[in-house]
Amino acid sequence: MEKYKYLSVLTIAGSDGSGGAGIQGDIKTISSLGCYATSAITALAVQNTCGVVAVHSIPTDIVRLQIKVIIEDILPDAIKIGMVPTLELVESIAEILQSYPQIPVILDPVMVATSGRKLMEDVTIAGIVKKLFPLITIVTPNLDEASVLAEMEINTVEDMRIAGAKIMQSGCKALLLKGGHLKSEKLTTLYFSAQGKIIEFNSGKIDTNNTHGTGCTLSSAIASFLARGMDMERAISNAHEYVHLAILNGADVQTGNGNGPLNHFFKPENQIKIRS
Repeated sequence: MEKYKYLSVLTIAGSDGSGGAGIQGDIKTISSLGCYATSAITALAVQNTCGVVAVHSIPTDIVRLQIKVIIEDILPDAIKIGMVPTLELVESIAEILQSYPQIPVILDPVMVATSGRKLMEDVTIAGIVKKLFPLITIVTPNLDEASVLAEMEINTVEDMRIAGAKIMQSGCKALLLKGGHLKSEKLTTLYFSAQGKIIEFNSGKIDTNNTHGTGCTLSSAIASFLARGMDMERAISNAHEYVHLAILNGADVQTGNGNGPLNHFFKPENQIKIRS
């Protein structure tokens, strides 16, 4: 009998018990896009749709072991990284990634909560830039995270272009700067390519509070499409459309008392098999 394997995506991120973001949102996204999701949990975020109450970091040696045993057994076709709460963990992940340069890696730098509070110390943020950025295929910050990385306020699309250029100078190979928090009817996301191009992706704003986990979903979708063999520009375009439709199809649903999740399974795909 001919043998097959699934296209797999490893997510290294924090756990969101409310199910919209983090590991849970990643697994839903990866699965709905036809890939096989594996995971390594970096932190337990005590949260619901109303916000984050506390964050408990998983010991570094346990996270390192989670990643190691998964990669050795189920080699991922792409890796998505979310919350990395400590400098020690940043260094451990960087050490592992150095052995797998062929795997595309998407970093969604979860640094700031919706409330505006930083979720990690400045030394950890500096470590992410120095240790992880050179190993990452593309970084996908939102405006709050980009403001921290570029050390400036971002209120307009022109500000996004200036901030993006600054972040690219910090050792970032490619950047997707998400403009979902702009006070505008048109949402603009800017892709700064490794070749120096800047490509603009636009979509209309949907009137809903159900946007919890949007960043996790977008980065996991990009990872899934890269795992499926798409080039970066097409993967971003498809992921951007997927997120827009997931928000649209979940806009009228009440889940909890705060910001609800996207509808990740509005049109799920069958699990993709390829010859092993």
